[in-house]
Amino acid sequence: MRVKRGTTGHAKHKKVLKAAKGFYGRRKNTIRAAKAAVDRSKQYAYRDRKANKRNFRSLWIQRINAAVREHGLTYGRFIDGLNKAGIEVDRKVLSDMAIHETAAFGALVAAAKTALEYLKESGTENEFEAAVS
Repeated sequence: MRVKRGTTGHAKHKKVLKAAKGFYGRRKNTIRAAKAAVDRSKQYAYRDRKANKRNFRSLWIQRINAAVREHGLTYGRFIDGLNKAGIEVDRKVLSDMAIHETAAFGALVAAAKTALEYLKESGTENEFEAAVS
């Protein structure tokens, strides 16, 4: 007895056409064009999931920089101060704090400034920079 393959073929086509729903022109209803369009769309989706992470990190950094400059620091010095103070907060949370909890963010900026000034006064910062270079 022979095996008829119509069912699986239809299922495959149906799956592709369902993924192509909303596409323009023949890409939504012709299997050959739809398959190419769906494959390409999956490549874009994969690529852009990575790009999205980069874009959001960039946005958070811009927001932090804007908020920190109001306190008389730059983004780089602020992050350096947080590291030297031993405060580990990721950029997403820092950005959110800068927007919604300005008092708490101000406290972090003050802690970073204190850590930077303490290291500057004690002279350890210059020793560290000399050791690195």
